[in-house]
Amino acid sequence: MRKAWLACAGLALAFGGASHAAANAAPTALDRFLEGLTTLRADFTQRVVDARGATVQEGTGRLLVQRPGRFRWEVRPAGSEGGQLLVADGHNLWFYDRDLDQVTVKPADATLTATPAMLLSGTGDIRGAFEVQALPRAGGLDWVQVKPRANDADFVDARFGFAGRDLARMELHDKLGQSVTLVFGKVLRNVAVNAAQLQFTPPPGADVIGTPLT
Repeated sequence: MRKAWLACAGLALAFGGASHAAANAAPTALDRFLEGLTTLRADFTQRVVDARGATVQEGTGRLLVQRPGRFRWEVRPAGSEGGQLLVADGHNLWFYDRDLDQVTVKPADATLTATPAMLLSGTGDIRGAFEVQALPRAGGLDWVQVKPRANDADFVDARFGFAGRDLARMELHDKLGQSVTLVFGKVLRNVAVNAAQLQFTPPPGADVIGTPLT
């Protein structure tokens, strides 16, 4: 469950970075979405389904992205005061599990290089890390499929649905047969961002694993 959540976060947050369509590839809805993007704020609902088709988790969340290299991704399961928080502050990647009262911190560069979130740096080449394919329009959305080129990725593929230039939906499938579906709302592009929301200080008493860069 945790790997699926982190992969899902990484994929959605990858949208904060720069993307350039390959010279021999027609621009997709993903390229149009990324063009000129500096900040992104959105709410979402999340549903996780296991390999048997049973819903194992539902929740709500909030996404905040600021280029270069900063984001905040927060999820709270339905009926719970817990949940997870992922914050990239430009130097470190913080993962806070409220249910375990545990914080994990790693250098952002080393952690994000092997994930879709590397594009938050603004220097990533989406087609260098993923196979990108435009899919037929369905459900009133323009769809783009992304498959990681690396064999050690935690997910098999992801599909992103766009309503015009807005991100509306994301569907991710992992190697365990789980699927994660996010439906986005209140999507705001290039709005002012509160810098304090893109910083993280471990709560008093939390178990901290790792040493942050300063």
